[in-house]
Amino acid sequence: MNKILLLILLLVPISSIYSSRDTLQIRNNDEILFVEKLNSPIELDGKLDESIWHNGSRFENFIQRDPNEGAPASERTIIKLAYDEKYLYLGAIMYDSAPDSIMARLTRRDEEVDADNIVLCLDPYNDKRSGYYFGLNAAGTQLDGVLYNDSWDDDSWDGVWEGKVYRNGEGWTAEMKIPFSQMRFNQSDSMVWGINFRRVVARKNEEAFLVFVPKNESGFVSHFANLKGFENISGGGQLEILPYITGKAEYLQFEEGDPFHDGKNYVPGVGADLKMGVGSNLNLNATINPDFGQVEIDPAVINLSDVETFYQEKRPFFIEGSTIFDFGMGGARNYWGFNWGGTDFFYSRRIGRQPQGSIPDDVEYSDYPGGTHILGAAKLTGKLGNSWNVGTIQNITKREYARISTNGVQSETEVEPLAYYGIFRAQNEFDEGQQGLGFISTLALRDFQDERLRDEINKNALTFGLDGWTFLDESKTWVVAGWAGGSYVGGNQQRIIDLQQSSRHYFQRPDADHVNVDSTATSLTGYAGRIYLNKQKGNFFVNTAFGFITPTFDVNDLGFLYRADVLNWHAGGGYYWSDPTDYYRYLELGGAVFQSYDFGGNTTSEGFYHFASLQFLNYYSANWNLGLYAETFNNNRTRGGPVTLNPAGYEVTLSISSDSRKDWVAGVGLGTYRFNPSYDWFAEASLEIRLLPNISFIINPIFQRTFEFAQYVDTYNDVTAAKTYGSRYVFAELDQKTFSSSIRLNWTFTPKLSLQLYVQPLISAGDYTNFKELSAPSSYDFMVYGENGSTFDPETNTADPDGEGPAQPLEIDNPDFNVKSLRGNAVLRWEYLPGSVIYFVWTQTRSEAEEIGDFKFEESMTRMVAAEPDNIFMIKITYWLNF
Repeated sequence: MNKILLLILLLVPISSIYSSRDTLQIRNNDEILFVEKLNSPIELDGKLDESIWHNGSRFENFIQRDPNEGAPASERTIIKLAYDEKYLYLGAIMYDSAPDSIMARLTRRDEEVDADNIVLCLDPYNDKRSGYYFGLNAAGTQLDGVLYNDSWDDDSWDGVWEGKVYRNGEGWTAEMKIPFSQMRFNQSDSMVWGINFRRVVARKNEEAFLVFVPKNESGFVSHFANLKGFENISGGGQLEILPYITGKAEYLQFEEGDPFHDGKNYVPGVGADLKMGVGSNLNLNATINPDFGQVEIDPAVINLSDVETFYQEKRPFFIEGSTIFDFGMGGARNYWGFNWGGTDFFYSRRIGRQPQGSIPDDVEYSDYPGGTHILGAAKLTGKLGNSWNVGTIQNITKREYARISTNGVQSETEVEPLAYYGIFRAQNEFDEGQQGLGFISTLALRDFQDERLRDEINKNALTFGLDGWTFLDESKTWVVAGWAGGSYVGGNQQRIIDLQQSSRHYFQRPDADHVNVDSTATSLTGYAGRIYLNKQKGNFFVNTAFGFITPTFDVNDLGFLYRADVLNWHAGGGYYWSDPTDYYRYLELGGAVFQSYDFGGNTTSEGFYHFASLQFLNYYSANWNLGLYAETFNNNRTRGGPVTLNPAGYEVTLSISSDSRKDWVAGVGLGTYRFNPSYDWFAEASLEIRLLPNISFIINPIFQRTFEFAQYVDTYNDVTAAKTYGSRYVFAELDQKTFSSSIRLNWTFTPKLSLQLYVQPLISAGDYTNFKELSAPSSYDFMVYGENGSTFDPETNTADPDGEGPAQPLEIDNPDFNVKSLRGNAVLRWEYLPGSVIYFVWTQTRSEAEEIGDFKFEESMTRMVAAEPDNIFMIKITYWLNF
């Protein structure tokens, strides 16, 4: 008896540290958590030796979201929060019954990887819709980003904060030190923040939260618990300055006799970024002589369509805090689109892009700028009051010149005017996110010195749009969301003619009675909009939408639009089985019917689409899609000519991937698209090998075979072609084979020092045969040259549509191609002090092109590797100053 009493007395001091009266289980968002003020400094080492971590209230009793939804977490977690005037501190104990099995994988900051982690989620405004998250994995990798639209997140934001972890025999511990200056909030004497915590035990695929949100619920931030206890904290008025120096050395291929290039170019640079808190609610970012060079290069693509390729933004100034500029994407959780290209009112890569102006045809040599220099840029983002989210970006870009040489005489010609670009965005949220209303506006103004550019570039452009949402019930089950906007583009008559005839509009279509080219117009004004009705709470979901883009709508001065003249709708839904069974862990099935029209009444797409996602008990997963498409009309195949028919068709795709927790993760994907007689099929594979906890190798090869029965080649004016409105629309059968792969090696030495290697080989060959012309509008009928009285000479690619008749022969350029490209870069990143970084970047490109259509893999790989390279070396050193 005495021994038992002695044992109890010995255990009391230990167990009292984590006694039930000192810990809190959070069952709903009405619970209140308290943060405690520090009375002594903390040494940030992850060990939790300070007394503050072992006194007062702590939070535990996490609830699983996966794999056993609603069950208590299998491993114990205890969390404590503290603060002083400038910092918020977190101390977390992650107990583990098998500490030797903790998955501690060291990666670059914010890289998604299966590893144990702890994440703090905050809603400083307590607006129930937005916030920040800060996390550490068991190897010390930092995770952070912003939360928005209640259930979405974005990891492009990188705050300046510190965190440490420590492994021991009972699990692991973590400490975070987060400056209040990195967050925006309404400063008052009685602040209430929203808060939640997430813990991942990777080997179990377990995700647990302090505030548990069921999978069939809607939202995330709106469920947070309340955090109180802050007094006299300082968040606004902070000033951060990030001066930097850059150096670039370019070793590029050049042509003999080129007076502008000798193969070497050295470019030094210096500048500074500024970030200042305007009160506690707004951030002002400004930059002087900005360096907007990308660290990672864009992938190579073969684009045979009539629309431009969309590239993701990779420049930190534009991607950090960019969610405020998302337009038409609030309230609803999912925004489906079936053959709805959509509209982006703001596409930041328009700013600083390669100049748009041409150079004279008789130029022998030229030095054309690779981009437009940004003289200065400023960005203001944050909140006004309790509910207005605001953001604006202001940019001025430099007048750019190309150096040219003709007959030995060198000169300069303007290729991009001096320009101003402004973006304005605001959104007001009402009743804790039940409703929202916002607007966006963009403005582009250009100043030309060379009158020639007025024919090639818009003089000015203005857009304005309204967006918003309203939930139809208090539980936020049903939501109506949408947007509407207008655009204005101004320029001289020739510029507006060219714009009307561009691939976005094709007003010159001879059989279209709803559009025509106005040769006297000096502006273009259009409208667009889309409305959604979604059910997004519960296992059964609904997604419906209707949208329109008038023929004259155009936002491409500062936005991105594939094509105007669209009316589109879909009605869809599905069911999500979130409870594991004897066969799977979760299953989602969904589908939709859809149609698209142009404003002339032509049905341009129509069909049914089914999708599915499945996770097996062994954590393998599968996804498949099925599309069935009716016969419709195509109003762009002839590139401004009459409409043609789209044959009926179908598509099937399937992808399978293995357990992502393993050191070897494999995946395979197969798919085919068939619109008889055209077809397309692809096969891809992926393999990720984690050589060590801090080294991963990823390869993703893909092979694609495309046979296009009617690939556009060219248009020839011919008054004898009466059936096709005085023009001959020439097509060919295209047999295209493409191989490409992305290859990555990530080597993370410490949480602050990493090396990333990226390589992308690409080989694509296209063989054009059976040249032909469209026989009649609104059909899929063609006359093959060499048949029905026509002739074709394969040696010269000369076709005569009627042999001895009055039609003139057509000289067709050889469109066959064989493109070989090898792109890669290496990036060494070292954060030598908080917020201060040194980059070393090496970029290499090799390319070769021939006018042959044969696909010879081995020969092409050999020639690709043997091609002469372009090498660019860059160093950038930044130093973070905080006042």
